[in-house]
Amino acid sequence: MTSQLDMFSENAQSVRGASAPTSRVRQAGSTPNEAEMVRILQATGRYQILKKLEPRAIAPAPRPGYPLRGVILDTETTGLDAKKDEIIEIGLIGFTFNEEGEIGDVTDVYGRLQQPSIPIPVEVTRLTGISDAMVLDQMIDMPAVRALIEPADLIIAHNAGFDRPFCEAFSSVFARKAWACSNSEIDWSARGYEGTKLGYLINQSGYFHVGHRAVDDCFALLEVLALTRSGAEQSPFAELYQASQRSRVRIFAENSPFDLKDRLKERGYRWSDGSDGRPKSWWIEIAEELLEDELRFLRTEIYRWQDADPPVQRLTALDRFKGRR
Repeated sequence: MTSQLDMFSENAQSVRGASAPTSRVRQAGSTPNEAEMVRILQATGRYQILKKLEPRAIAPAPRPGYPLRGVILDTETTGLDAKKDEIIEIGLIGFTFNEEGEIGDVTDVYGRLQQPSIPIPVEVTRLTGISDAMVLDQMIDMPAVRALIEPADLIIAHNAGFDRPFCEAFSSVFARKAWACSNSEIDWSARGYEGTKLGYLINQSGYFHVGHRAVDDCFALLEVLALTRSGAEQSPFAELYQASQRSRVRIFAENSPFDLKDRLKERGYRWSDGSDGRPKSWWIEIAEELLEDELRFLRTEIYRWQDADPPVQRLTALDRFKGRR
């Protein structure tokens, strides 16, 4: 029987291509190390190698030069509605960074399960692997959570519009913080990624990890945010931090003509039925510097009245991604 390691022997030259220098061919029967096996496979052009993501160690003492505190956060829940569903797991990774968006050191890691007031739905267990037996008598340690959240300058979640409402319903400590969304506030497409789901991002970054557990997803997101791919001028985290520092505006096209609703939809407007406290109208959220152009569009093409003054709401990272009231 042919040994598994024979593929790296001299007799395997034709398998990996004659272009490989003979000086680098290992002797038959010798065992290649991991790095050499990866090099040989990649050299064929027929393999893509994914490396298992190894969590960063907690630094015993954070390095100077990174004065800001960030927290990457992930939750697993019993459902999608923060008004009635509950958190069953939380993961938090504290880290340092600077004004240029350079990541320093991991300072804290916290992850814990919590028993909800209802049985965990079957579909949630199927997705997350978290069962009723696992959460029995488990409870999130709020002093530990506060110790991480209170000093944070920025909380990052990969779907902040989902995680923030759940966290604010869980504890008021989350409500007073600046939040950023690594899904919607980074132009992943411009960076060469084919999708924005965390699984796509981590695989296209050259890693694989155990998904849908809170701390594991936090570590995965940290590596993706820190990685500057070839051709990029800055890391994804630097882009995200800069986005979090800019104000955005929501414009509500109140009383817009019904027959122009398709034009608003084409423009990116969404409908609000008023149940979330917003005006009952079509609305859009844009960068503040685009406000005048958007008002010009509404006055010219929708209202056809130059004095039209639709409601405008200015948002910062302290306001964005909050849940419906």
